[in-house]
Amino acid sequence: MKFAAIDIGSNAMRLLLYRVDTSGEEPVYEKVSNIRMPIRLGEDAFVHGKILEEKSEKFVKSMIGFKYLLDAYEPIDFMAYATSAMREAENSQEIVDKVRDECGLKIDVISGRKEAKTIYSNRIEKILENHDGPYLHIDVGGGSTELILFNRDKVLASRSFNIGAIRMIQGLVSKKECNKMQEWLVSVTAKDQPVSAIGSGGNINKMFKLSNTKNGNPLNYKEMQKVYSYLNGYSLEQRIAKLGLRPDRADIIIPASQIYMSVMKWANLDTIYVPRLGLGDGMIHLLYEKHKKKFV
Repeated sequence: MKFAAIDIGSNAMRLLLYRVDTSGEEPVYEKVSNIRMPIRLGEDAFVHGKILEEKSEKFVKSMIGFKYLLDAYEPIDFMAYATSAMREAENSQEIVDKVRDECGLKIDVISGRKEAKTIYSNRIEKILENHDGPYLHIDVGGGSTELILFNRDKVLASRSFNIGAIRMIQGLVSKKECNKMQEWLVSVTAKDQPVSAIGSGGNINKMFKLSNTKNGNPLNYKEMQKVYSYLNGYSLEQRIAKLGLRPDRADIIIPASQIYMSVMKWANLDTIYVPRLGLGDGMIHLLYEKHKKKFV
């Protein structure tokens, strides 16, 4: 079975193409391709309250391009979710309608709660070696941070906060919102203390890679601090030229790292697993669950 998902974030948009093998007892998810377009919608939405014409046109053209790729791949189903930037843009419905008119693709602008729920659909607990005790899932995007406290297959608490890497760069994260996140974390972890964190998002993936931590092992908080200090020791231009980071990654990885470390500190956590699964992967799981009865 072939599925596809379009994840429209605040820093970039991605088309994920998946194949799901159902020949065994459990489905096997194979990521065939991940096509990324670095269109930073949050740069407009968080400052101006809308997506300006230049980015709107690039976005629509990218969606048309994705439509051609979908036609070539021929998935049995797909979905497109837009998150924080489109939630905040006053002209998001106008852009959604234009995409539908231009290429027939339907975009759902989802709430922070639904975003967290979709990320959780990856059922990451199944791939963890230690299933004992709660875990805190942290997903830091350009416009928001989604937090999910769960134990095995049960969600104990979840919350979305308007704290993201692009918002931080633009000076749009309030002290009040940070205090709200800290208070919420202290409250929920006092009752159910997680044994570790799970991180998703491009920035934590890059930090994990730079730490040289072995795949499957958790990243230690002290190692995160070392990676952060290493990155912060270079200028933006040096992070691009010497470290080989993409321009749209080189600037936001610093504030994103600060968010991950702050959450871990407030939740009193020393380690974080990085399975490299996010919103788009969760969308694929939702699509499979929708269709699996047809193939039983």
